[in-house]
Amino acid sequence: MFSTLQVVWDPASEGIPIFGNFKIHYYSLMWMVAFILGWYVTRKIYRKEGQDDQKLDSLFMYAVVGIMLGARLGHVFFYQIELIREDFFSIFLPFKFKGGIEFTGFQGLASHGAAIGMIISMYIYNKRILKKSILWILDRVVPSIALGAIFVRIGNFFNSEMIGKTADASLPWAIVFKKYDLTPRHPGQLYEAFGYIFVFLIIYFTYWKTKKSNQLGFLFGLFLVSLWTVRLFVEQFKIEQVAGREDWILGLNTGQALSIPFIVIGLYFMFAYNPKKGIL
Repeated sequence: MFSTLQVVWDPASEGIPIFGNFKIHYYSLMWMVAFILGWYVTRKIYRKEGQDDQKLDSLFMYAVVGIMLGARLGHVFFYQIELIREDFFSIFLPFKFKGGIEFTGFQGLASHGAAIGMIISMYIYNKRILKKSILWILDRVVPSIALGAIFVRIGNFFNSEMIGKTADASLPWAIVFKKYDLTPRHPGQLYEAFGYIFVFLIIYFTYWKTKKSNQLGFLFGLFLVSLWTVRLFVEQFKIEQVAGREDWILGLNTGQALSIPFIVIGLYFMFAYNPKKGIL
């Protein structure tokens, strides 16, 4: 029996049926929402900066490819390296081939890998299209990335992924993820999504209402520090994503350990980076 204080999460479907066994997963829909809203936010920023829509369209293509490819490869290298040996083609295709072909959608995406993919894709975009400083474009896309991160974590909630640790049964917002088990748990995905709302608002306000947008690299650094500080904190409420890595490095799990370098880099760009001496 479940306590009346607990929410039982048991979605009837993982997505919207299209035909046969093919469906659009809610997780995929959340990624679509993230990219669409990100496009609108970036368009507003680009128009303020006097950039034309053609460059924005190119930016969108580079961002989608870079973020999705980086997120997928990041998951494989950081969390599921055995896929390279056991089911290589499932890394790049929305199918599982081991034990028979099965459509799965693109599952297993890592935010740290997405960040790396985003930076690389923006570097290529800047070299080929924009021809400014890479930090200039990073400063102007991070509001959209922060906004998109909110919906990605909501997608994780729909999928019953990134499950939280066991919660006290009296906790009003404890959730039973029936797809996982019958134990009330912290909704770690929603904690993170809630934290990212503040990350987005802080970065968005800083761009529009302060002169910090003129300090090259500051908004990018603020994004790295704020977003991964949220991740560092929220991870303590989530179970480890890889068995045996709950205290992977110095008592930190994988997500926390990978977040620290991003925070350090962010602090550097906020407080120590000198554009006159820098190469970015």
